[in-house]
Amino acid sequence: MQIQGATALVTGANRGLGQVMARMLLQRGAQRVYGGARDPRSVVEPGVIPVRLDITDPAQVATAAKTCPDVTLLVNNAGVLTDSPLLAAPDLDAARTEMEVNYFGTLSVCRAFAPLLIGNAPGAIVNVLSIASWFTNPAMGSYSASKAAAWALTNGIRGELHDTGILVVGVHSGYIDTDMAAHVTGPKNTPEAIAEQVFDAVEASRTEVLADERTRQTKAALGLPGTSVSTRFP
Repeated sequence: MQIQGATALVTGANRGLGQVMARMLLQRGAQRVYGGARDPRSVVEPGVIPVRLDITDPAQVATAAKTCPDVTLLVNNAGVLTDSPLLAAPDLDAARTEMEVNYFGTLSVCRAFAPLLIGNAPGAIVNVLSIASWFTNPAMGSYSASKAAAWALTNGIRGELHDTGILVVGVHSGYIDTDMAAHVTGPKNTPEAIAEQVFDAVEASRTEVLADERTRQTKAALGLPGTSVSTRFP
């Protein structure tokens, strides 16, 4: 599909990668961009239409689908990182939070918007995943588990939406230079570089974005299928 003339919803559009993606969509000619956030007042990017959307709240997800029936491009960017290990964490609260947001929240939004996207086809769903979808850093084990689940979700809905005209793109990256990774001192990708790769992939009908060399090497080393950055839809 083409970004020019598209109507997009970006979750977590109030800051970081989500804000940059919303901005770039407008720059690339999208006719309308909705920006989802728990507090719509925090969506301040010029030209982006704020939408109240806590992706873990079924009522807000349903209302967002009614508010934005013309969406042709759904970008599931909202996510959370608690930096919690699996065994050493004091309780399951962090793991539950990450799974609720990164997996169940993303699934909820996909379920609500899939019928609209099909009706407005051609269209696309973009799920922002992580290099942590494929390996587990012990210091952030519960995050890795939630992103592995989100990767499985992405592959699953791609199969369910086959032949509907809906492209499903999984985005894998190392650290991105946003608030979420502010504590990281190592190399980081810029959100602008990620957004550009994502929308290039959408327009080229590629089902996967491996955003940096470390991510590409990691997936290849694990022998996982589909390591090519040019995997195409359908």
